[in-house]
Amino acid sequence: MVRSIRSALLALALSHGALSGTIPFKRELDTEILRFRVPSRVTADSLHNVHLDFLDATFEGPISLVYGDCDTGTLRLDHACRRPASALSARRIRINPIRISAPITRRESIADVADMMGPWFDGVAYMQAKEPGQAAVSKAKNSSIAILGGGMSGLMTSRLLSSVGIHNWHIVESSERVGGRIRTRYLNHTRPDQYQYQEMGPMRFPVSITYADTNETLQIQDHRMVFQLADTLNQLNADTHPDLHINFIPFIENGPNVPASTGGVRLPNGRIPTVAQVAANASPSYTAPSSNASAVTTAEAQFESYTQSTNINTTRSIAQNMYRAHKAAVEDGFFHWSEAGYLRYALNYNANITDYIAGTTDYPIWDDFYEDVYFAATEWRTIDKGLESLPRAFYPHIANKTTFGRKVDGLIYNATTNKIAYTWRDHAFQLTPQKSEEYDYAVVAAPFSKVRLWDLPHYSSLLGRAISTLNYEQACKISIMYETRFWEHQEDPIFGGCGSVDIPGVGSVCYPSYNLNGTGPGVVLASYISGVQARSTAALSQEDYVALVQRSMVQIHGEIAEEQFTGIYNVQCWELDEHQAGAWTSPVVGQQELYLPAYYQTEFKTIFIGEHTSYTHAWIFSALDSAVRGTTQLLLDLGLVDEAKAVVEEWMGRWIKL
Repeated sequence: MVRSIRSALLALALSHGALSGTIPFKRELDTEILRFRVPSRVTADSLHNVHLDFLDATFEGPISLVYGDCDTGTLRLDHACRRPASALSARRIRINPIRISAPITRRESIADVADMMGPWFDGVAYMQAKEPGQAAVSKAKNSSIAILGGGMSGLMTSRLLSSVGIHNWHIVESSERVGGRIRTRYLNHTRPDQYQYQEMGPMRFPVSITYADTNETLQIQDHRMVFQLADTLNQLNADTHPDLHINFIPFIENGPNVPASTGGVRLPNGRIPTVAQVAANASPSYTAPSSNASAVTTAEAQFESYTQSTNINTTRSIAQNMYRAHKAAVEDGFFHWSEAGYLRYALNYNANITDYIAGTTDYPIWDDFYEDVYFAATEWRTIDKGLESLPRAFYPHIANKTTFGRKVDGLIYNATTNKIAYTWRDHAFQLTPQKSEEYDYAVVAAPFSKVRLWDLPHYSSLLGRAISTLNYEQACKISIMYETRFWEHQEDPIFGGCGSVDIPGVGSVCYPSYNLNGTGPGVVLASYISGVQARSTAALSQEDYVALVQRSMVQIHGEIAEEQFTGIYNVQCWELDEHQAGAWTSPVVGQQELYLPAYYQTEFKTIFIGEHTSYTHAWIFSALDSAVRGTTQLLLDLGLVDEAKAVVEEWMGRWIKL
């Protein structure tokens, strides 16, 4: 006797995850002879066991399990089994698994679980969602991913994807190198081990703050991710590329003999005073008085009372857990005001007093919070032979999976295939762009200062405004080579450290912390300036700009700076850089708190990363942090919950509070 069990009933049970337990099958006389036991929940593209219980001891013969579309009635015989008479004592048989191919439940995205203003990774670590079946995992891990931008966030994304078994990615970089704003310049075509370089981008990493009066040391936790990445790369390259080892050395941030900004006051010999000379005698320094000194003093005290920015507890909270500090800053309203805005409109000081204290700052108070903590560091590190060593260590792992010199100028989403492609032009006047193959996802690691000129899909209004209007800061740097490291051999020798001068257009001057007392030529970062003045210096010819800075070096060091000037230099103005169009992100009041949630939404198979999408800006850590978030976002979109948790635990585990 053949019983054909119509699987419309079975399909109904499998398509409604809330149904659980048993599904009966009865004879015409209403006697229950079979019972299906199915999982309480099923997952798309996965395998599940369906158990068949025999409830009628008299039943024997073949059974056909038929399934099909409930609407069309089209049936398919997929499994057959037989209960022979000799097995009447058996109460249950097991049928081979049936594949469920239609999506059953909605996957949780990072936007569903993340605290977008605080420790976003906690929500991922505590997710209850389960990994899909092996077939779905295998398919997800074969997804194709275009990483658009070979800066540190793009490189970090490639490493994170590879670490969880996703290798079908490709980096597209507009320049002929990777590393983004890491820009070590080795002057006069020298090698890194000749130590004739300066950093035209990031220079150093804050490590810790030690208070001399209490001997308390605060570790600055967030930048530890840079050291963790270096350890990972060193392990990967240890056997095959030991020459790419990344070695950290101390960076000297301050020194007693670096130049001081003195408001135009000079020593009797015409030179700029040092920090030590100003500290010993305040007379070699001038600051123009305000029109109301008592009002300035009161306003500064009121602002400090509001922000508690110099309170050690504020410093401690940011150093120990920047993510929680960011959330607290949002809740306390520190993104609603700039310093100037608070003085002018909350405390009602007039425009003159406000401008004297704070200028016309338009960035939120939060920016000063974390910058003050970082620059309070008493221990710093940099990378021996240049920060370029960090992206250089990626080359063995990305060289064959990177396209260089391709300037992306658009993204095209295909609604039919649910995939994304990018476009580019081989020459500037090519009317019709070329289109890449389609990818399952695009991870855009290029800065918004460049992306805003691309031809893009119709992203949401919020994301579109972030791309179009997020503010970037300008900065210029000049490094100059001299015949020797003469500054280490003058009456007041300088061994590393950064000072500042009052000469317009020059800003800070930084001396090399590496190869101290070395022989041969030496290179000074003779000018580092940002903000409004950087836009003025960027407009100068390189010759005029270098001449201005060289005259400053003569005022600092005397005639020896003129005598040993080689005429070899490097100029970097970031707003004019064709691959960056800005030095770092500097959101104005209202932008960061508003735009952050947009970065956690995947629109048109696109995920945006980069330091501009992080809580802090202008630091390598910020780029790495964004890559961890973006990769986690991608993994959750693919349903790879276990892999997302693994990434979070590996890179953010020190922050997670159980």
